[in-house]
Amino acid sequence: MQVSVVQIGNSKGIRLSKAILEKYHIGNKIELVLEDNQIILKPLTETRKNWEAFFAEMHQNGEDKLLIDSVFENENWD
Repeated sequence: MQVSVVQIGNSKGIRLSKAILEKYHIGNKIELVLEDNQIILKPLTETRKNWEAFFAEMHQNGEDKLLIDSVFENENWD
């Protein structure tokens, strides 16, 4: 796919279509990777996004129990 490089103030940039932005879940920021004479654009994902809400829901439903017993005989660490 070819795209035009356009003037943006004193810099230059490219425009990505709405379809590309939606398909690759690109928001306001991307990761720019410079590798082997290539420029790679990667969407940024918010690590642990909404985890707090999911954990609260799990607790409310009683689903936040340990799946395995403790592996240590003495967990006092004294």
